[in-house]
Amino acid sequence: MDKFGDRIRELRKAKGYSLRQLAPLVGVGFSYLSKVENDKLDFEGTASESLIHRLADVLEADEEELLLLAHHVPKRIADRIIEQPEVFRALATLNSDELQRVAEQLAKYTLRSETRTPK
Repeated sequence: MDKFGDRIRELRKAKGYSLRQLAPLVGVGFSYLSKVENDKLDFEGTASESLIHRLADVLEADEEELLLLAHHVPKRIADRIIEQPEVFRALATLNSDELQRVAEQLAKYTLRSETRTPK
C-alpha cells in the first residue's frame, strides 16, 4: 500500500469506524476526512502533521509510516539526514536495484544486531 488515503481507510475499517464516527475523534469533519482518504484535498495537498498524529493515536497506527505516506519527513528521520547528509545523498543516487541490495544488507545487519543484543 503506497497511498496515505488508502492506508487511513484500511486502518479505519479495521477499527470498525465509519467516516462519521472517526472524524470527531480526530477533530475534523467527515467530509474533510473523506477527502483525505480519497486524496482529494484541494489546497493543502496532504493532511497536516497534527492530523496525522491524531489519526495515528486513534487508529493505533505507526505515526512515522503515516507521515512518510503523506510525504512528511518525521523529525527523527530529518534529524538523521541533517547529521549525515552525505550518506542520504549517496542513497538517493542509487537505482532501485542497488537500493534494494542495500536494504537487504541492512536487514541482515539489523537481524544480527538484534540477536546479539540482550533484551
